[in-house]
Amino acid sequence: MNAAPDYTEEDVGNIVLLEHVNLQHPNQPMAILFYVVGLGLTRDPYISVGLQNMWANIGEQQFHLPTRAAQVIPGHTGLVIPDLESLKGRLKGIEEQLKGSCFSWSAEADHVAVTCPWGNHFRCYAPGKFGDMLLGIPYVEFDVRQGAAAGIARFYQQVMRAPAAVGSDNGAPLARVAIGRGQWLCFKETAREIPPYDGHHIAVYIANFSGPYGFLKERNLLMEDVRNHQFRFKEIVDPQSGKKLFEVEHEVRSLRHPMYQRHFVNRNPEQIQRNYKRGRDALIPFGS
Repeated sequence: MNAAPDYTEEDVGNIVLLEHVNLQHPNQPMAILFYVVGLGLTRDPYISVGLQNMWANIGEQQFHLPTRAAQVIPGHTGLVIPDLESLKGRLKGIEEQLKGSCFSWSAEADHVAVTCPWGNHFRCYAPGKFGDMLLGIPYVEFDVRQGAAAGIARFYQQVMRAPAAVGSDNGAPLARVAIGRGQWLCFKETAREIPPYDGHHIAVYIANFSGPYGFLKERNLLMEDVRNHQFRFKEIVDPQSGKKLFEVEHEVRSLRHPMYQRHFVNRNPEQIQRNYKRGRDALIPFGS
């Protein structure tokens, strides 16, 4: 007799949204060329519109791109882009201007692999692989040292109260942490040397704020105490042993944060002057 379904796949967990990835870069015009012209993202028209920072909208997520020394994530970031053929054309169009930088791109079996001018890696997928997401950041994958995945999964399960499990990818252990309705963080073990942490960060919203805060506060793991409905930490530790396993700054926001569910403007990068179609300027980040 078959067991009754338990519907655990419907559980969301405590981390309800991965909102932005923060990556510094040393050249604002080059960042605009890559993120806006090449990837086809949209500069936020309301906040950080000066020369020292840019917020680039991608569906219901953003990249925050302050102009400072470059930061590089060890691993890669997954993106959903509405039309990969159009993406290829845009990337080809910026090749000449980005010569001499780390910029590159290639068409792979199920995605387009892209490297930004400063060495960050992205995998761009067509819609359909990540639920109804048409445009967005479904996941970030970090390289971690061997033996770290199980403890990282325990940290997110027990401290952040998010569903997490250890699996494998091409034989490499990997901790996968579920976020909201279709996002996740991955921590993939590698034998390669991992560079020193350079300060890049992610921002997440959590439903139960006090539980993770209390654990981190008690163990002196906070980088920044609560201010404007958020706190920050960077050390991921094994809750059983207390051993530090990985560093990446988390900007952790409660659902009372004033920017929770803020509407992000997204343009349709296919809309250009010579083939303009009335009413098609905007792009809706989820399919209907």
